[in-house]
Amino acid sequence: MIGTLNKILQKFVGDKSKKDLRDITPIVEKINQIGNTLMGISHDELRSKSAALKLIIRDRIKGIEEEISNLKAQAEALPGTQLDQKESIFIQVDTLEKQINTEIETVLEEILPEAFAIVKETARRLKENSELKLTTTEADRTLATIPSKDYVTIDGNTTTWKNNWMAAGNRIIWDMVHYDVQLIGGIALHRGKVAEMATGEGKTLVATLSVFLNALAGKGVHLVTVNDYLAKRDSEWMGPLYEFHGLTVDCIDRHQPNGVGRREAYRADITFGTNNEFGFDYLRDNMAVEALQLVQRKHHFAIVDEVDSVLIDEARTPLIISGPTPKGDDQEFDALKPRVQALISAQKTAANEFLTLAKKKLMPDSGTSSKEDITEGSLALYRAYRSLPKNKALIKFLSEEGMKAALLKTEGQYLQDNQRDMHKVDTELFFVIDEKQNQVELSEKGIQLISKNMEDERFFILPDLGSELAEIENGGGADDEKLKLKDELMRDYSIKSERIHTINQLLKAYSIFEKDVDYVVIDNKVKIVDEQTGRIMEGRRYSDGLH
Repeated sequence: MIGTLNKILQKFVGDKSKKDLRDITPIVEKINQIGNTLMGISHDELRSKSAALKLIIRDRIKGIEEEISNLKAQAEALPGTQLDQKESIFIQVDTLEKQINTEIETVLEEILPEAFAIVKETARRLKENSELKLTTTEADRTLATIPSKDYVTIDGNTTTWKNNWMAAGNRIIWDMVHYDVQLIGGIALHRGKVAEMATGEGKTLVATLSVFLNALAGKGVHLVTVNDYLAKRDSEWMGPLYEFHGLTVDCIDRHQPNGVGRREAYRADITFGTNNEFGFDYLRDNMAVEALQLVQRKHHFAIVDEVDSVLIDEARTPLIISGPTPKGDDQEFDALKPRVQALISAQKTAANEFLTLAKKKLMPDSGTSSKEDITEGSLALYRAYRSLPKNKALIKFLSEEGMKAALLKTEGQYLQDNQRDMHKVDTELFFVIDEKQNQVELSEKGIQLISKNMEDERFFILPDLGSELAEIENGGGADDEKLKLKDELMRDYSIKSERIHTINQLLKAYSIFEKDVDYVVIDNKVKIVDEQTGRIMEGRRYSDGLH
């Protein structure tokens, strides 16, 4: 039925892919026509073509940029008290900046055939010639001073470009020229569409077309990849194709976060990097207190490689960033650690007892379990899971046939009706671990254990602010005495609140985060390990004093 309906719809509205191809085919033909004319010009003339395209873009937006510059000068000249006038000026600036983007989009669409033809012709010349001789430019001189750019050498006013260079530790010889299918992919990418290509169709080469075109605007292009190996490899592999035309290329993954090198990488015409690094740099910039601390510039154009992985799979894990904790060294970690260690030890003993009971009831020596045994054993298993979900003995037992299903069924029973009966599970635990949320909650039994042998039985119990403040207010005594009592109550609340937070962070450190799995210690520093890639995430910190 669905197939028949699709056929009827296609008769009336046509096939979408065929319509897209029909629209793009004339552009591809124009690219190839221009490419044929470029084959007869010199290498210097080919480079001058890209310089001419840059000039066309600049001329189109020059007037608007001058207008923006004048408006900003006007705003700076106004005294600080005239905020309304300044705001009015910057609203005009925002409107003009949007106008610039619209104008750039228009002119790039106009020059697309010639820009794509230039990239294709450059690729052809590098493939067919081991060396290209050109007149030296300032960009050539800069490249020649970088040891890794050994494919550029200068002799007087002559620059020699070789067609082989190092990429990801291997020397490659350029051997690719764009096919029509890749030109189609490049057009789709430039227009903001998702381009799906089969393995071997040259996705990396496709990106060079739209990256080159958008980099001509001088506003920066980001090429986002899924891992640092690909980011570094592609920047080295495809970089010379762009650098041949005076464009600058860098990779943020080569530089430390917040460093000068990373800031300069964002100033390049084309910036490669991993999705996480781009994301964390954006978050760090939003925490900056002054303009000099920013590393990224205004976002202009980006291409995302492996878009399904980046925007769907990895996007399920949020990027979270934190700054240093105020008075982090003043927290009671050392003082409270022995009590937490005793709590952990008691919980481990209880968890093992729950697991032993679950094994006895769910897998008895007789081979069969009664309905009551299954109920009791499943509850014990769930308690073992809520106690220490990373217990290796528990994980091994859950791999037995039917045990995971028993756990999930029991969990479902206690989660229903807004967890109304969950207290029946947790009453036997010292603390409860929510592995999915990375949270730990101290129970009444746990509070009793860590408060044992203490003079103040309410050492870890927060005062009820509402009722106690009302009691002070309604009681007798002078206003000064009431104020003093309120201050003491608030101070007590603040101290105990911080104490409970410290206990929770210690519990998380001991029970949720596993050394050499979730983090490593190198040079006496805690370094977080990426759970997806297994790589160390430099510059990242756990939040709220946990680090």
